[in-house]
Amino acid sequence: MPTKSYAAPMSRRLALTGLASFGAAASWFSVAQARPRSLEDVAAEVARALMREHDIPGLAIGLTVGGHASVFVHGVRARDAGAPVTPRTIFEIGSVSKVYTALLGGFARVSGRLDWSDPVSRHLPELASSTIGRSTLLQLGTYAAGGLPLQFPDGIQTDEDAMGWLRTWVPEETPGEIRRYSNPSIALFGRAVAAAVGIPFREAIESEVIARLGLERTFTEVPSGALEDYAWGVSRDGRAVRVSPGPFDTEAYGIKASVADLLRFVEINIASAALQDPIRRAVAETQRPRFQVADHLIQGLGWEQYALPLAKETLLAGNAPEVIFDPQPVRLIEQDAPLGPTLFNKTGSTGGFGAYVAFVPSRAVGVVILANRNYPISARVDAAHRLLLAADAAVLS
Repeated sequence: MPTKSYAAPMSRRLALTGLASFGAAASWFSVAQARPRSLEDVAAEVARALMREHDIPGLAIGLTVGGHASVFVHGVRARDAGAPVTPRTIFEIGSVSKVYTALLGGFARVSGRLDWSDPVSRHLPELASSTIGRSTLLQLGTYAAGGLPLQFPDGIQTDEDAMGWLRTWVPEETPGEIRRYSNPSIALFGRAVAAAVGIPFREAIESEVIARLGLERTFTEVPSGALEDYAWGVSRDGRAVRVSPGPFDTEAYGIKASVADLLRFVEINIASAALQDPIRRAVAETQRPRFQVADHLIQGLGWEQYALPLAKETLLAGNAPEVIFDPQPVRLIEQDAPLGPTLFNKTGSTGGFGAYVAFVPSRAVGVVILANRNYPISARVDAAHRLLLAADAAVLS
């Protein structure tokens, strides 16, 4: 099925100014620029290659360049159904959900409902006598609470099970000294933030983030009226799948969204300095660097960050399996440290879907790639690298 392009300029409220600051300098990647090409052509090549090499039924790419958004769609919503992917097709975005959870925390922080130094037990008193209860919200939101694992152990089926397990968990390392990427960590952060807001997490994320930002095709649970547009993922063994409920799932990986909505979320992050409060300050909370991880990766609240200029190999290293699965030593970044030109990114996966988001505010470029199959993160990074180079060339031409 041929790729389709849908031009969607950013709203007047989010439009960027001062594009002359882009200049004609060298690429923000440490790679020489090629002659500018059509973004639609590059997106079509990327989509066809990904779908062919990884047996992906459907794929949606969103690109924003200098305040103008385009969506390119390819393939079908379900392998056996044949209905084409459109800008309204809903994909599971997996752990990209974590940046929405972080933004909920940002809204709570700027409204004075919490502080990042609060121990989690301040907002969840049922953890007052536990070791994890002494961890701070900042440590939980940056996976630095002492080594919480990637997933809850087998046998933890409900939120009550999860809280019981957390009450008895013992850190492997001193909180604040290592980063270990963890669903339970960001999930507990989200649960504590919702408690500070005073309403259940699902209600909080829907009202304080999704509705506030005008994201009409973003859901914690896809409503009946939108189920026709909800794609089916493909499991490793070829079955049609969708994400199953799990403990603290909405906080860590439960959001579903269209490519157009997720691209709008990226545009809000790119243009946040031009927005009104409290959105401007809340987004700034999530984009502030918090911990230096090894030599290349900076961990913020939700977003992972890389200083520019940036080689593709560095971006691949920051998204490598050892960074996802293994503990990494960290160094706290002083809050008054200047934030130079930066690439922000986040991956997300469920059993049948794969997502990747990256953007560079200083160059007003961003990319979203959504697929109804979980395929290697390295392939997502490589595809996004090609798309961002093409987008940057379009701006600089």
